[in-house]
Amino acid sequence: MLYKNLEGNKKRKMKIICIGRNYEDHAKEMGNVTPKHPIFFLKPDSALLPKRNPFFLPNFSEEIHYEVELVFKIIKVGKAIESQYANKYYKQVGLGIDFTARDLQKKCKEKGHPWEIAKAFDQSAVVGEKFLNVENIQNINFSLQKNGEMVQKSNSKNMLFNIDEIISYVSKFMTLKIGDLIFTGTPAGVGAVNIGDELTGFIEDQKMFNIKIK
Repeated sequence: MLYKNLEGNKKRKMKIICIGRNYEDHAKEMGNVTPKHPIFFLKPDSALLPKRNPFFLPNFSEEIHYEVELVFKIIKVGKAIESQYANKYYKQVGLGIDFTARDLQKKCKEKGHPWEIAKAFDQSAVVGEKFLNVENIQNINFSLQKNGEMVQKSNSKNMLFNIDEIISYVSKFMTLKIGDLIFTGTPAGVGAVNIGDELTGFIEDQKMFNIKIK
């Protein structure tokens, strides 16, 4: 009976799939070549920043960067999905931030180590409180303001790999499950945050999140 109760109280696990170097301008600003296939890495569910919470700068990094990204939520289980059917696996689009410990990432790259300590730390993934229906997934304007000043701005048409191509590629290697989130990469303009900063994200003219840095 105890086992059944524990099973009944289990919450569905989800994963956060992040795409790197998916905008040519960002790849160039980071000194990277553009990839021939999507590059992806994972964040655990513990990386999610609780809704309406501030982001507290961690004490293990001196250089935390913001990276605004369009986010898609998977709505059905799929494996080895062909790109022409990928649009059946999502309905809406959201906006998020992939916080990155840039100093730690640089050290990991230099040593050829994995990046988890720079990308997958607690509360490093912001997801806006709502997801939107859009007519054309391939033509979505989005932007990020820091303290009221525009720092990142782009359109989904500038992705090297669109969401359908991403879903098809990632699902070759791992099963996508309901609730999984896909962060689709960031455009140029990434930069550091400091205590007292405020980040506000938009899809078109709709505010998607407002995060205070503490």
